[in-house]
Amino acid sequence: MIDLSALKAELTARARALGFGALGVADVAIPKDEQHLLRWLADGFHGEMGYMQRHGVKRSRPQELVPGTLRVVSARLDYWPAEARDAHAVLADPELAYVSRYALGRDYHKILRQALQALALQMQERIGPFGYRVCVDSAPVLEKAHARDAGLGWIGKHTNLIARDAGSYFFLGEILTDLPLPLDAPASAHCGTCTACMPACPTAAIVAPYRLDARRCISYLTIEHGSAIPVELRAAIGNRIYGCDDCQLVCPWNKFARTAAHPDMKVRHGLDAPALPAVFRWTAAQFEERMRGSAIYRIGYERWSRNIAVALGNAPAADENRRALEERREDASPLVREHVAWAITQQTLKAG
Repeated sequence: MIDLSALKAELTARARALGFGALGVADVAIPKDEQHLLRWLADGFHGEMGYMQRHGVKRSRPQELVPGTLRVVSARLDYWPAEARDAHAVLADPELAYVSRYALGRDYHKILRQALQALALQMQERIGPFGYRVCVDSAPVLEKAHARDAGLGWIGKHTNLIARDAGSYFFLGEILTDLPLPLDAPASAHCGTCTACMPACPTAAIVAPYRLDARRCISYLTIEHGSAIPVELRAAIGNRIYGCDDCQLVCPWNKFARTAAHPDMKVRHGLDAPALPAVFRWTAAQFEERMRGSAIYRIGYERWSRNIAVALGNAPAADENRRALEERREDASPLVREHVAWAITQQTLKAG
């Protein structure tokens, strides 16, 4: 007979040893979150993210995604890169490119998946075979809802998870399991009357507390959105070429953010503050070489170039910016060419 309470305590200790900041256990039922998801989809807030609809309610019912699932083990991995250039300073310098701080190191999907898999295998060695599936981002799971119910934090008004002792700069991963582990108490919410994240959003994507229109979100526009970035939103993107952290940067709970302990979270290829013309001049081969093993690799060279063209259009009028754009005026990609033409026009207008 397995002592499930002792097993859970051991699971938590092993998770800490693997570098996780916290671990908790939640039930599978999240009916209110399912209704929230269905309303969000009905409003069209998911934009081009068709995968958000693809699995239907399996996304909110892990027991249907993986039959036999009784519990969701949720784990947190902190990622804040303390050695990176100050985020506010980079955002304030329009000559530099801003990359969301979670993407400065190696691809978190691999790091988190490997650690969770190691955790599950350690448990298997301890108690014998049991049913489980490791999920990291790509699996259709409402990870923030389960993390909240596992006691890891609450969902803030910007829709990110916030922990009282760690802010919001962390990744989440799950193990869906048939082990009836003891449940943790859900986390209570502590945003109170604070709405700092809402006006901080450059494109007004947080349309109401806990309501995010992804079609306006810079993270969506620079990562998930595959076609042209709407002209009316380009100026607001500023120098953000991959993702956006603004709603988290103003959150008062991030004074408790924890520095990444995992060595693969360290900054690679100077992405914490690169000059815009320099990264725009990367060839497809250079992008392939430098971004393989990074979360950025998934967007591909075309979207990368499109995003930087917009940032160069938003940059101050300068010969170097204009030269970098002119070099790619006849780019092989129609998508890139259109954004380059727009950026050249912006540079020309600023130059007078």
